[in-house]
Amino acid sequence: MTKPFYFKQFTIHQDRCAMKVGTDGVLLGAWARIPLMAGKLLDIGAGTGIIALMMAQRTASAAEPVSIDAVELDAPAFEQCVENFEISPWADRLYCYHASLSEFAKDPPELYDLILSNPPFSPGRESAIKTSRTRARQYENLPFANLLSDVRKLLSPAGRFSIIIPFLEEERFISLAAGNDMYPRRMTHVRGTPSAPVKRSLLEFQFAQGNTTTDHLIIELERHKYSEDYKRLTADYYLHLPG
Repeated sequence: MTKPFYFKQFTIHQDRCAMKVGTDGVLLGAWARIPLMAGKLLDIGAGTGIIALMMAQRTASAAEPVSIDAVELDAPAFEQCVENFEISPWADRLYCYHASLSEFAKDPPELYDLILSNPPFSPGRESAIKTSRTRARQYENLPFANLLSDVRKLLSPAGRFSIIIPFLEEERFISLAAGNDMYPRRMTHVRGTPSAPVKRSLLEFQFAQGNTTTDHLIIELERHKYSEDYKRLTADYYLHLPG
């Protein structure tokens, strides 16, 4: 049985979720910027609910209560997400919908000031994206176009959309986003170690075109010795982060 994952202010039970707690979700939840005066947030593909819970922790001292919704299609994950919400200190501000994103986007409760997503993909296939043929196949299997189309319907005019994706898909994703009138405002390229290739892209989009800031994040300087940037980013969440 998969053990719960204990964070500083909440606990994640994950035995019924295919997507366990991982670095990607924690990175996105810590990296995403919450707009000033945000009142409504949405986590797409909530899984265990970790990103929504991180958002609840980060907005706990907001002047006005921030409501956080989540959407999860998989029934066992949905049930576990609801349970994780209910045992958290912020249960009154968290709500999970059992629906596909396309169903949810047809009749949303309202528009959102921040939308986040850590979409599922097959990490084992990333190295296979080398030829245009295999790359096209990969994109066909990832519903990025549908995701962006629905985000466009759900995002408030001044809202932000933040996502973490494989770096090899960054260029394609930015192109698809532009087709939905969304443009990158911030990008962070993530490396596992200083000598490793860039593995992930953290991306923030908005409707208005403007300058894009780009930076880099290294997770580990060596095995189990975490970089100061990574420790600063995740310090409010992990119980123990050695190195």
